[in-house]
Amino acid sequence: MSRSNSHHEHGVSGSSDARLLKIALILLLVYMAIEVVLAFFAHSLALLADAGHMLTDAGALGASLWASSLSTRPARGKWTYGFVRAEILSAAGNGVTLLVVAAIISVEAISHLVHPGDVGGGLVVATASLGVVVNVTAAWILAKANRSSLNVEGAFQHIVTDLYAFVATIVAGIVIVASGFQRADAIASLIVVALMLKASWGLLRASGRILLEAAPDNVDLDVVRTHLLGVGHVRDVHDLHAWTVTSNLPILSAHVVIDDACFSEGCIPRILDQLQACLTGHFDVEHSTFQVEPARHLDHESGTH
Repeated sequence: MSRSNSHHEHGVSGSSDARLLKIALILLLVYMAIEVVLAFFAHSLALLADAGHMLTDAGALGASLWASSLSTRPARGKWTYGFVRAEILSAAGNGVTLLVVAAIISVEAISHLVHPGDVGGGLVVATASLGVVVNVTAAWILAKANRSSLNVEGAFQHIVTDLYAFVATIVAGIVIVASGFQRADAIASLIVVALMLKASWGLLRASGRILLEAAPDNVDLDVVRTHLLGVGHVRDVHDLHAWTVTSNLPILSAHVVIDDACFSEGCIPRILDQLQACLTGHFDVEHSTFQVEPARHLDHESGTH
């Protein structure tokens, strides 16, 4: 006998989140285009690096919108969970993009360290200062969205990271204006690269855990097993699995061995309610499936673990 508890929503974000994402995306794209032009005029690799980082931010926002659209498609046929995992795939893709952009900028930054160019420090300071204003505005917009979504939170963290990058660029511009030390621009670029790598690692780690179906961070299977064994009439728990389909959708399944008498006394529904209440109350897992079985059933199972 099995039973599933599935009080959850498969959506990534609502229409209000989509509207906020669109506003932030347009804001970033407009500024990024301006920054690329000014970067060439100022001969600043730091500004170009910032623009590259903003491109990945825009990619994260675009991926969130794409995933949000896919997630509204109903589950049907082979797609029993619909397309809710699209947000995880897009987050992983965004992490890979960050790595690629960071590698390109690193090569250029090292080249500029060896052969520094003539960087317009004043223009760098002005452009980066505008970037701070744009990123603060975009962060304020996204702070209103559903940040429990991995994509939305990833985009938010990228924008916050950009603030630090622009501050580093402003410092580099001031150093160039004050002292003429042109290599400050390349050094600022490498700082941006470090921030990119940090953001990339966070996204790839989080999305990788979900794609490889690791147990959620807040679910210790040994502790779960101990709690389930504490429910009356439960004698054993095996084939215990926990994974995450997408943000805020943890899943757990298990085979639960109970007293043989429960099958004739009709107390199985009450035991199932207690098992599911245990998961919801202690581990915030609302989607669970239990196979309830007598002890003798284990002799007929294959591949248990």
